[in-house]
Amino acid sequence: MTGSLRLCTVVAGKNLRLEVRFGESFLVIAPFGAAALFLTPIAVGTDLPLLREVGPGMYWVVVLLFGALIALRQTGAEGPAQADMLTLAGVPPVVRLLGNALASGVLLLGLEVVLAPVVVMLYDPPLAGWPWLLAVLPGVAAGLALLGSIAEGLLESLGMRTTLGPLLIIPLALPLLLGATQAREAANAGAAPVSWLLLILAVDLVLLLAVLFTGRMLEDVS
Repeated sequence: MTGSLRLCTVVAGKNLRLEVRFGESFLVIAPFGAAALFLTPIAVGTDLPLLREVGPGMYWVVVLLFGALIALRQTGAEGPAQADMLTLAGVPPVVRLLGNALASGVLLLGLEVVLAPVVVMLYDPPLAGWPWLLAVLPGVAAGLALLGSIAEGLLESLGMRTTLGPLLIIPLALPLLLGATQAREAANAGAAPVSWLLLILAVDLVLLLAVLFTGRMLEDVS
């Protein structure tokens, strides 16, 4: 178990170093996400109450859509040759998938943190109950990262292109979107959104089990 965790962190560190070298997530994808948040007030107009109402929902929609791009970019960074090389080096597919998910989770959490001030500046949403975000943000980031790894494993086993990844990620991410938006609504109303946080945690645990199953399936295929 200790060796697997160490290999997982090595794979994640390798992916993060590649991201630091090329910077696609934060130099390309994150600015496009901020631009998407900027376009909505232009389309809606100067209806400030409406903007304050739709702002948090728009934030999570943008995180979901552009976060899927980050997760798929991380999973698509390795071709079959690189995956085979890692397997020959003693890195099992399940460890590789978990390492990719760990790196994607760090980047997705960074995306959430970068976009949050943009929403505050453009939409001026009510910030009551904002400390609950400290639990919601990593939960959603972990779920999207695990979904990216599941898409990677399924597409690899089927020999399909990673461009089909959004068709797998977006529908399965809807429970995360529901939990995040309803947690904000509950916190804004002064209630503790424990049930919605438990929903996000349950989704993350199910996705983690799915990643483990997918990794075992890849081991059997190889």
